[in-house]
Amino acid sequence: MGMIKVAIAGIGNCASSLIQGITYYRDKDPADATGLMHWDLGGYRPGDIEVVAAFDIDRRKVGQKVNEAIFALPNCTKRFYPDLPQSDVTVSMGRILDGLSDHMRDYEDRYTFVPSDAPEPEHNAVVDLFKKTGAEILLNYMPVGSQRATEFYAECALDAGIALINNIPVFIASNPQWARRFQEKNIPIIGDDIKSQLGATITHRVLTDLFRKRGVKLERTYQLNTGGNTDFLNMLNRHRLMSKKESKTEAVQSVAAQRLENENIHIGPSDYVPWQKDNKVCFIRMEGQLFGGVPMEIELRLSVEDSPNSAGVAIDAIRCVKLALDRGQGGVLEGPSAYFCKHPPRQFTDDEAFSLTENFISLFPAKDDAETDYPQQREPLSN
Repeated sequence: MGMIKVAIAGIGNCASSLIQGITYYRDKDPADATGLMHWDLGGYRPGDIEVVAAFDIDRRKVGQKVNEAIFALPNCTKRFYPDLPQSDVTVSMGRILDGLSDHMRDYEDRYTFVPSDAPEPEHNAVVDLFKKTGAEILLNYMPVGSQRATEFYAECALDAGIALINNIPVFIASNPQWARRFQEKNIPIIGDDIKSQLGATITHRVLTDLFRKRGVKLERTYQLNTGGNTDFLNMLNRHRLMSKKESKTEAVQSVAAQRLENENIHIGPSDYVPWQKDNKVCFIRMEGQLFGGVPMEIELRLSVEDSPNSAGVAIDAIRCVKLALDRGQGGVLEGPSAYFCKHPPRQFTDDEAFSLTENFISLFPAKDDAETDYPQQREPLSN
């Protein structure tokens, strides 16, 4: 069926895990391929993904081959497949815009950004590179809060006619104006803000949904997260954190039996602990009432390597977008967006989103039926 050609904006820890995983699973026997939701997805396997273009702004990555750049500082994720073959792709200088918070320059820690002095590309240069390399899908891995930078790459994708997977909480797929533009050009998009394979948000959602199904009244809850990668350092700027907090909070609120008042729910990244590196530690607390109004509490601690956790989802999102490209479907892919992302245009329970995604994979609607609503849809989120 051919290779799936992708471009990546932001060669950070998440991109490192994804690229390592492509080769890791390419060499695996399917019987030993643990850690995947799908080995074969619509005829495509993980090893069928090929990176053909890459952008970053750190001088330790720009100008380097992709297989070298993914292990360059400030990346600090686990090297689970360090012996990658030599890549033909050189990391290009990207547009900075708001992709680098000013406070990141104030840290002497070696895990901070060192901005490149290479000239930033214009819009047409990025579009031309997409076309020259044959890129079909762009993965956005800009830092949280990169509104202008994300919109820049989204514009480039639209003009180049390539699909977009928006892995960060800048609202593109869930913004009606942007979603309409991708629909009008019949270009697929998945977004926004990728969920981890088994991370803080998906765990919190499942527990919240369990409260609802079992008739337990949820009264108060929090989710506190700490980590030591550049994502957590970036989010020390609380202004940049706003969209992330909204995305994570709505992901949990949307599956609750009743929306909690703002003072009774707190969900969001909490602090930067340098020595944790790419390890993320999450603390979840939930308070509720059982039968007869009797109180109950849950406290949970989750520790995960953050970036491989998201790569397990990205590798499926890429293949779902490729199916849409093969079958002529444009616009927001609602089932996959709801299953893979925290802030899709429409929220579903995870059971519903899973079913919609499996139906998308196995029973994709004909092109003429692309506008048909899926069953049991909820009202779109307001932005």
